[in-house]
Amino acid sequence: MNLNLDQPWKIATVIGLLAFLRIVWGLWRQAPGRAFMTELLDSGLIAFVLVFLLIRPFVVQAFYIPSRSMAPTLVEHDRILVNKFVYRLNEPQRGDIIVFDAPRHALYGDGRKDFVKRLIGLPGDAVQIRRGDGVYVNGKRLEEPSEVARPDYNWPEDERGMPAAEPYRVPDGCYFVLGDNRNESNDSHKWTRPELEADRIIGKAMVIFWPLPRIRLAGDNKQIELGEETEIGMLGYAAAKGVGR
Repeated sequence: MNLNLDQPWKIATVIGLLAFLRIVWGLWRQAPGRAFMTELLDSGLIAFVLVFLLIRPFVVQAFYIPSRSMAPTLVEHDRILVNKFVYRLNEPQRGDIIVFDAPRHALYGDGRKDFVKRLIGLPGDAVQIRRGDGVYVNGKRLEEPSEVARPDYNWPEDERGMPAAEPYRVPDGCYFVLGDNRNESNDSHKWTRPELEADRIIGKAMVIFWPLPRIRLAGDNKQIELGEETEIGMLGYAAAKGVGR
């Protein structure tokens, strides 16, 4: 049985059922042998309320990874814990692995879906991707682990499929995200609009907790860093800033 408590009415129904059972059992608590069961129901009800009405909505939540878009960092069937409170205290950082409510322009159909990607571009950043080379942010190439594949595409690109003259500028209040599996990820570079609005971010991936052989930290912003300025990157960055115009 898969108890999927993903909607408020489902959680309210379970809490109501537990409360009803508690009241019914309380009517029978005169018998000494039943006192233990009453205490057990009380503990279960309190624990359930804490988890589903406090911890899960505001502090931490478990998510299932259904695809390879974040491989090799996260792989299919991984289960992760996501910190939903951290961004109430600090701003998201480049390199964070985030879970977010996918915007409509990222989906191929109706409905709602949660995505997990790596945060690459912050508000105001100039982002450019070069085939066989890498990802450039503000004229500097991202230095990433060797197992992260080089992109097999240019973005943004012109009508000939070549790198566009100007990088993409991340709007205020938005972010640019990519999957670690650069060439098999439905991320910002594929969406009809690249931006991810800040208010769609659910939280930061912290720990892989299942399966057991995969238990580890999910990764953090130390996994990537901006390298030295390059001539190619700075040409695009200068164009984005309007230098020389």
